[in-house]
Parts: sequence; C-alpha cells; structure tokens
Amino acid sequence: MPQILRINTRTQEYSFEEVGTYANLGGRALTSRIINQEVPADCHPLSSENKLVIATGLLGGSTAANSGRVSVGTKSPLTGGIKESNSGGLFAHKMPKMNLLAIILEDKPTDETPFSTIFISDGKVEFRDASKIVGMDNYPAHDILLEEYGNKLCAAMIGPAGETVRKTATIQFTDPYKRPARSAGRGGTGAVMGSKKIKALVLDPEFNNKVTAADPETFKTARKTWVKMLQDHPVTGQGLPGFGTSVLVNVVNEAGALPGKNFRYGQVEHAADISGEKIAENIEARGGKTTEGCHAGCVIQCSQQYNNDKGEYITSGFEYETVWAFGGNALIKDIDQIAIMDRICDEKGMDTIEMGNTIAVAMDGGIIPWGDGEAAIDLLNKVGTNDPMGMIIGNGVDFAGGAFGVERLPTVKGQSMPAYDPRAVKGVGVTYATSAMGADHTAGYGVAQNLLKVGGDIDGLKKEGNVELSKNLQIATAAIDSMGFCLFVAFAVLDASDGVQAMADLVQAYTGNTFTTDDLVNLGIHCMQDEQEFNKRAGFTKMDDKLPRFFETDPLPPHGVIWDLDEDELQGAKV
Repeated sequence: MPQILRINTRTQEYSFEEVGTYANLGGRALTSRIINQEVPADCHPLSSENKLVIATGLLGGSTAANSGRVSVGTKSPLTGGIKESNSGGLFAHKMPKMNLLAIILEDKPTDETPFSTIFISDGKVEFRDASKIVGMDNYPAHDILLEEYGNKLCAAMIGPAGETVRKTATIQFTDPYKRPARSAGRGGTGAVMGSKKIKALVLDPEFNNKVTAADPETFKTARKTWVKMLQDHPVTGQGLPGFGTSVLVNVVNEAGALPGKNFRYGQVEHAADISGEKIAENIEARGGKTTEGCHAGCVIQCSQQYNNDKGEYITSGFEYETVWAFGGNALIKDIDQIAIMDRICDEKGMDTIEMGNTIAVAMDGGIIPWGDGEAAIDLLNKVGTNDPMGMIIGNGVDFAGGAFGVERLPTVKGQSMPAYDPRAVKGVGVTYATSAMGADHTAGYGVAQNLLKVGGDIDGLKKEGNVELSKNLQIATAAIDSMGFCLFVAFAVLDASDGVQAMADLVQAYTGNTFTTDDLVNLGIHCMQDEQEFNKRAGFTKMDDKLPRFFETDPLPPHGVIWDLDEDELQGAKV
C-alpha cells in the first residue's frame, strides 16, 4: 500500500505512515485535504505551522497517457489562502515506484540553519549538506546533482528566489531530458520550501519498483481507448503538438481577448512576431525540437526545445502564458528576448505569469520603458540577490505595485491574471474571481467554450451562462488534477460522449477500487470544498471573489466590453 512520508525539517525526524483517512485521494484532492485539516488557516505562510505537500495523482506511476502530473500544496505566501500548484517532470511516476503517495515537509529550522538536500530512499531519509549548490541558479545546480546522483536523477529544487523566500518562487522539477525545466509555478510554493531550508529533494535513482494495475487487462483496454481519444482530437492530436501552447497567441489576439499593456487592450499589433507559428519556425531553423513531453507517457507533446540563433539551447516548456506575459502584456516584441526571460525565471525559480505581469507594472510605474526587453532582463536577474529592486519585483504584482505607486493591478486574492482578459472571456473571468487559488485560468478553463468552442459554445462577451460554465469546469478540473492528468486532456474529454467514463475506467482498473463517474465528480467537489473551507477560515469572504474595479469601469478594445458580474452572481460558481 502507498504511504505518506512526513519529514520534520527542524528535528530531521521522519516517519512512513499508512494513508489512513486520506485513502482514495490523490494529487490536488490530497494536498488540499491535508492542508485544510493540518494547517492552521490563520498561520503565516512562512511559519513553522505551514506545511508543504507533494502528492502524486490517483493514476501516478501508471502507463495511462498524460497521467504524470504532480501536485504541490501549501498555504500560499502570495495569496494568504490555500494553494495547489501543478507540474510535469519525473516525480509523479517515481514516487509510486517508491511506494509514496505524498511527501509532507513540516516545521522549520532556525534562520541560522544551513540549507539541506533531502535524499529519500527505501525506508530512509537523509539530510545532506547543500552548500555546494546554495545560491546557484537552477540549471548549474541541477548539473551538480546530476554529477552526484547520475543520469537517473529525479529532483525537486528551488532557485535563488526560493532561497530568499520571494512570493513568486517556484519549485522546479527534473524533466525527462534531465533539465530543471518543469515548474510548480504559482503561489510561491518555492518560498515555503525555502523557509524550511530545503534546497532540493532527491528521490533515490536506484529505487525503481515496478508498479502494475490491479486489473491489467481491463486497464490495457481502457488505456487504448484513452490514447485514441487524445490522438483523434484536433486540439490534443494536432494543434498543441504542432505549435505548442503558443498556438493560442494568434487565436486569442484575433478574438480581441489578448491583454496588452497591462490589460488596457484586447489585441497587440506584434502578435504574429511572438506566436506559436513564429516559435515553431525558429525552432525548425535552429535545430531545436518542436514537440516534447513534459513527463513520461505524454502523447500530446506540447512542450518544445527553443534554441538561439547560434543553435544553442535556451529554454523548454516555452508556454503561451509566458510568451503573452512578457510579449503581449509588457509589449516586448523580440521572441528571443522573451525566451531568455523564460530561462531566467527557470534559473531563479520564479513564476513567469506573475513575473511578466510584474514587469508590466514596473513599466506602468515608469521604472523601465514599455517594451524594453533588455531592461526587463536586467530586472529579472536582480531577483535572488541583495538588490532592493530584485526584492521588490520578486514579490509579485501587488507588492511591486505598492512600491511603484501603480493602481492598475490585475490580481485576485493577490495572484495576477493569466493571458485572457476577463472582460472578453467571461467564463475564465468567473474562474479568476471565484477560485480559491486566486486568478488562475487552469482552475476552470472557460476559454474552451468561450473562444475555442470545445465542449460547447458560450459567448465570452456576455455574462449569460458563464457562471455555471465556470462552476462545472472548476469541478472537472479539480478531479483531473486529483487523478494526475494533464489539464489539456479536458479538450478531448469535453468533446467525447464517453470521456468522463474513460477516465473513471482507468482509475478503477488501476487502483482496483470502485470508481464511477459520480465518484469522479465528487472527487472534484470535495476538493473544492476543502479549498473553500480553508480560505473561509483564513478570513476570505465573498468580497474577495471579485475582479479589480478597473475591469468594471474601463471598456476593453476592440469590443468595448466591461466586466459586469457582481459578487452575488459570482457566488453561483461556488460548491
């Protein structure tokens, strides 16, 4: 039976425990249940009372396509509420092979305690000296870990932003190509890990028990159905593999929903220069890779390897959100500069969405000129150092906005908005407002119906139908996160009459436990209930479930639409 590993980061004691009351949970449902039940909602996120939970989904370790996502849960330093941040990489498949469902970091050492690397092997946990990699950027530090632990390295680590407990700090996971390029990006999870003086977690490369389905033949049949569903859908089988997630740049821009110049416009003139098509063109010309998986078993392959004009590797996982944040919102037109900024964020361990929005706020405050890529690169490189400007922007939009005297701050619950203007994509706007996580498109991707017309057609320019849409998508997404699936499987599931049943069949055959479509829906509902209950105890009210005032007062070109849902209407998206 899978176990939960608890590690006290102060005493360095640990225990392997039976799952107990956390049985039949995985991924986000498990992290949110543990945080809700074990962390005081009113504690400071960097205090000893907070915990950091890394959990694999219900299908973690299986051969089900696109089931290799890992969940990281905590009380967020950025929002002050509950947080689950999701990542690819190797952890989700490695942990079940070590008989681990979750790893919980508890307590915290004194400020004078040096950073450690935690090495986890069969029934044993070691705290090892991390002095060789402390203060280093993630790529060179990861290279040292590769030298020490070999090519089977499976690590989770923080960069200088996490070490200095910046609110934008991520946890970076080893990807299938031995790079620290996959991020548990949002909410400052890396700051919590840094507060506990843990530089890296390393799973024993030699411990590799075989994991099999409880009902192998039924699972094999269900897996074939599942793979065919993903490969036959035009989004998961063609669009995402062809151009990565940045295929959306031109699509969203043409729809008038791509936020430009700190959410002043719904279109930018240089969209074609930063589009997925342009990125693919550069990749092919420079010997990069247009398709990669962020974890083993991915059949969508929407990641890529981006090289500079000399053919040298710069970054991977060059996502739409990142390209928009620096390229659309901050008006930077050079895609190579944006790639460098993506790499800097991976090196320092910073959320690209939060940092892109923060750069736009710095431009709004006159700190650097609009569209100045070199100045933005210089600012990003200051994070993790003693430079006061780095300390400011490393804490995200609200903190930087206060320092720079900027009132136009596109945040909800302290977390900045992703790459869809809520005035023109109201389904995702409802999600921004009501998700317990703060502004987060992945919590309920209303873009699917509002713009892409996947799984239905609901007008994103009007409020009708979008509250119910967001609620249903938030429930479904919580379930997807809890099973360990990549969110992008939802495109195929939404258009398939048997999509939900296919996921339920996989879980039942793999775990051996009865798992119906009703169980799947309830998994999502109960997950959201845990998150909403935690935030309520943390002091959040319905007045926190709303967008900044300027979305109501400033019409968005080119459609001239405003945000017109009030806080009472928005409560309909809660469970």
